[in-house]
Amino acid sequence: MKIDFVKMHGLGNDFVMLNATRNKFNLSKEQIIALAQRHTSIGFDQLLVVEPATSAAVDFAYRIFNSDGNEVEQCGNGARCFAQYVRKIGLTDKHEIKVQTLAAIMHLKVLNEIDVEVDMGRAVFSPEDVPFLTEESSAPYRLKLTSADVEFEVVNIGNPHAVLFVDDVDAVDIQAIGAELEMHPAFPKRCNVQFVQVLGRDQIKQRIFERGAGETMASGSGACAAAAAAIQTERVNNQLRVSMPGGELSLSFDPDTQHILMTGPTAFSFSGSVEL
Repeated sequence: MKIDFVKMHGLGNDFVMLNATRNKFNLSKEQIIALAQRHTSIGFDQLLVVEPATSAAVDFAYRIFNSDGNEVEQCGNGARCFAQYVRKIGLTDKHEIKVQTLAAIMHLKVLNEIDVEVDMGRAVFSPEDVPFLTEESSAPYRLKLTSADVEFEVVNIGNPHAVLFVDDVDAVDIQAIGAELEMHPAFPKRCNVQFVQVLGRDQIKQRIFERGAGETMASGSGACAAAAAAIQTERVNNQLRVSMPGGELSLSFDPDTQHILMTGPTAFSFSGSVEL
C-alpha cells in the first residue's frame, strides 16, 4: 500500500500527517513503529490521521499515535499542525475548526499562515481523573524511584502528566527519571513527565519526557500541563510564556471558564509518499 504524507512540526515536535477522509485505512502498530524510525523511514514523534467528522458538531475527527505505535488522547502541538494541514490540502477553508479526538472536542483558531490558537480545555488535578493511584490526600505527591526520590503534581489536560518543579531543568537526568516515572504502576495509563523551572511570574522553562516517544523538543499539552500546575500552586500569573528546547509558546488561563488557551507556530517540513 502506498500512502501520501506531509511532515510538519511545532517547535521541533514533529508529526507525520495522513489524510483518511476519503479512503479510510488502519495502520498496524508494527507499521507505525516502522514509519517512526528516523534512520530507515520518515521519522516522527507522533502520527496524526485525519478522519471524517463523527457528528455535525465537529468538522473532522483525528487519531494520534505515538512513535511506539500506541494511540493517545491528546496533542497540543499536533492540533496546531492539524489546523494548518487540513487548510493546506484543501479539506476546509475555515479559520475556526472543531475536531474530535479521543479526549474531547478541540477548538482551533488559525491566526495566520504560521500561528494557531488552541483551546486546550480544562485541566483537572484529582488523582482519579489523571489517573494516578495514591493514598496521599493532597499534592504534591511523592514516589521513591530507582533513579531518584521525586515530588510532583499530577494533571490531566486530555492526557496524563506528572509535573516536577526543579531548580535547574538542564541539570536533571530526565532520561532516567522520565522513563521510570512514565512506566510507574501508580500511573495505570502511563504518563507524560514535565520538568519545570520557574523563571519568573510570567515565564517557565521546561523539558519534556513524552509517553511513548521519550524526550521531545516541545509538547503543547505538556506546556499546558506545566502551566496549569504552576498556576494552581500560585507560582506564576494567569498569562505566561513557556520556553522549551524547540521554542516558546504563549499560554493564558481564563478564570471564568478555567480553560487554557495555547498559541504557537507551525511549520511544514516536506511531503512525499511511502510504501507500506
